[in-house]
Amino acid sequence: MKLALCTDVLADLPFTAMLDKVKSYGIDGVEMTAGGWSPCPHVDTEALLGSVEKRAQFTQALAQREMRIVALNCSGNPLAPGALGEQHTYSSYRTLELAGKLGVKKIVMMSGLPGGSPQDSIPNWITSTVSWPDYMPGVIDYQWNDVAIPWWKKFVQHAKQHGVEQIAIEAFPSQLVYNASTLLRLRDAVDEMIGINLDPSHLIAMGADPIAAARKLEGAVFHVHGKDARIEQGLAEIDGLLDYQPVTQTRTRTWNYVAVGCGQDLQWWKTFFSVLRMTGYNGDVSLEMEDLTMSVETGLQTSIDALNATLSR
Repeated sequence: MKLALCTDVLADLPFTAMLDKVKSYGIDGVEMTAGGWSPCPHVDTEALLGSVEKRAQFTQALAQREMRIVALNCSGNPLAPGALGEQHTYSSYRTLELAGKLGVKKIVMMSGLPGGSPQDSIPNWITSTVSWPDYMPGVIDYQWNDVAIPWWKKFVQHAKQHGVEQIAIEAFPSQLVYNASTLLRLRDAVDEMIGINLDPSHLIAMGADPIAAARKLEGAVFHVHGKDARIEQGLAEIDGLLDYQPVTQTRTRTWNYVAVGCGQDLQWWKTFFSVLRMTGYNGDVSLEMEDLTMSVETGLQTSIDALNATLSR
């Protein structure tokens, strides 16, 4: 396994300065956003698609530093009703096209989440047991069979036309794919070029065990995010893990994203990577640093130290 970095955390740095900063950490792989919700601080997708010269300058900056793009990320909600879904669908397709021109074989995405019916104007995430109210089975059937599966079948065909080989979907709350079983449902319905971007922090925050998920997802793990979460003792026991407070309210939330090693200890991370390696994954682990309890620099160095100490190389 090799350590890479999701570069949005260094959004204040221009492209080449960002590359130099990443290199200073001893990391030569970058995962950069090219669409979706991100402002895409280091990839101007439209400019790169429109200019052979700009693409050459872009790739040359990487080559000069002996660095590589491990994936382009366009995480968003392409299945959302209305303008948002249209915008994220467009940027997802353009990310595919850019990946093809850059020779990048893997993109990282989220599944998207439709509304609950053709009349809905906002996405609808069903998390309650489907028993009562009795409208929920129809919502789920519509979301999967009428919206998600047709969209993804078309998208996969476009990916194949542009040389993309793997679509790594990040299981994420408020998305149709949010755990191992929903990922496998989409994969089975669409194509085996769909796999998971296994980000343990989201599974931890939803009460799942990423190590058990890695075992179930053998052969379908295409990408891994190095990101931790901490269940906050004394709060989660009272209110559970369904917490809609903003992530900035770290003191009162029942869980928080934290630097690697500040949620699960290093023995846990060693086991996680050992199981991943045992089940066949030996790819990149992209550090995604979103700890709001410490400075960016401290969070990055803490996470890098923890990952370097635990990766199965």
